[in-house]
Amino acid sequence: MTAHPYSSPDDFVSEADRYRNAERAATCDGGFWVFGYGSLMWDPGFAHVERREALLHGFARRFCMWSVHYRGTPEDPGLVLALLEEAGAATEGVAYRVSAAQAPDALGYLQERELVSSAYRETTAEIVFGDERVRSIAYVMNTAHPQFAGGLTLDDQAEVIERAIGPRGRNCEYLFNTVAHLQEIGVQDLELERLAQLVRERRRT
Repeated sequence: MTAHPYSSPDDFVSEADRYRNAERAATCDGGFWVFGYGSLMWDPGFAHVERREALLHGFARRFCMWSVHYRGTPEDPGLVLALLEEAGAATEGVAYRVSAAQAPDALGYLQERELVSSAYRETTAEIVFGDERVRSIAYVMNTAHPQFAGGLTLDDQAEVIERAIGPRGRNCEYLFNTVAHLQEIGVQDLELERLAQLVRERRRT
């Protein structure tokens, strides 16, 4: 694989590590749970047997990752969501339960999609459904990676998101779809809603 400007030394997942987190998040039938908080909520792309609204404590949803593969390019990066570890934070999203039979294909798909440059770090975390708690795979920000875009103001984010386009489409569509889906499941993310408003204002000018 050819290195690119956003590569980091840990961009390649070893075979030994490939199934470790799925084993840690294993369900009683040998499948696993995976937590979605951005595009996985409205475009999972893998087979699953159950989908539930879920809460993840200790992480905040932020537009803090430069997107050079999907919603931007290396020459003109976009921004996508990632989870940032933050004391007292909580992120509402959805969780998918994958069966044992579906697990190999689902895990392969997720790792190809989410670990394309290791800007995300695959980990396991406890998610909550009401009074029930389970272990789940989650993709969180690798803050040591060159794609980490910490410290951008909402105006900075809006400027990038309004402009950027990548192989999977316009960056603003990713934002609008995420906000719309959160609203569909009754989640009010004021920061994302304000960001969507700023992007729409830029598109009107």
